[in-house]
Amino acid sequence: MKNTPAGMNSNATPPNDFSLEELINGLDDSGYVVDTNLAVPLHLMTELGRPLLLEGDAGVGKTELAAALARYLDTKLIRLQCYEGLDAHAAIYEWNYQRQLLEIRLHQSELEAGRAHEVDLYREDLLLKRPLLQSITEEIRPVLLIDEIDRADEEFEAFLLEILSDFQITIPEFGTIKATVRPYVILTSNGTRELSDALRRRCLYAFVDYPTAEREAIILAKHIPDMDEKLIAQIVKLLAKLRLMDLRKRPGVAEAIDWAQALLCLDVKDLEAVASSANKDQVEQTLACLLKTREDQNRINLNHLLRA
Repeated sequence: MKNTPAGMNSNATPPNDFSLEELINGLDDSGYVVDTNLAVPLHLMTELGRPLLLEGDAGVGKTELAAALARYLDTKLIRLQCYEGLDAHAAIYEWNYQRQLLEIRLHQSELEAGRAHEVDLYREDLLLKRPLLQSITEEIRPVLLIDEIDRADEEFEAFLLEILSDFQITIPEFGTIKATVRPYVILTSNGTRELSDALRRRCLYAFVDYPTAEREAIILAKHIPDMDEKLIAQIVKLLAKLRLMDLRKRPGVAEAIDWAQALLCLDVKDLEAVASSANKDQVEQTLACLLKTREDQNRINLNHLLRA
């Protein structure tokens, strides 16, 4: 851990030595199919050292993009899952209270034995690193995923500003810790509340939408190479219909992959032949992979959807 005076600058992080094309191909090899609308801001994030804010519906692949980037870069993925009530101690650091108590008891024992010595309860080895602190003290640049930042309180969002601006953390009992390297920072938001202008100003931005039919077909073929192209096309077409409907939770890419695998398990080769198949009830029940609320499941009938 690097503890430096507050006036010093953190170490500069050199630009990456991979091109936009190499990034796209690398993510593809890591299992993530990305288009240039998303690849360009992602590449700028790695080059400029700026955080990247990804907004979009749940299930469109925002979190998975961070995981794929970590796989491509062969580096650690450090994830901070945000939630209401998240505070600095859970996100940044905590003191190891159990070890501190042991230190105090040991000190008292030595006092009683006449072997008094000064005890320091705020040493580095007593500091528990949480995701934000861990991310700036790694030897190799990690990918820091601040997931669903819109679920955290505005107070915590404001607390992030120092870290995202200067990549430093101030611990009152210990001092100011500067980043040894700047992590690749990706923030995600599902739009449950509006984020502050101050946070947006510090970030690059990309909106992650549901994939086009062509891109989703490529994604399914990559994840399930044994699936017939005709069935993939039928799945993609049906998903497009579902996403146009007024559902409480529209199916995302992960749900699409789950459903395709479920159909494969039932040896379905043609959705249009489901109505006359012996296992039509079982196939109907696979919609549980796509529809995640009771209201949505009660509204959707597979046969009616196929004929629509």
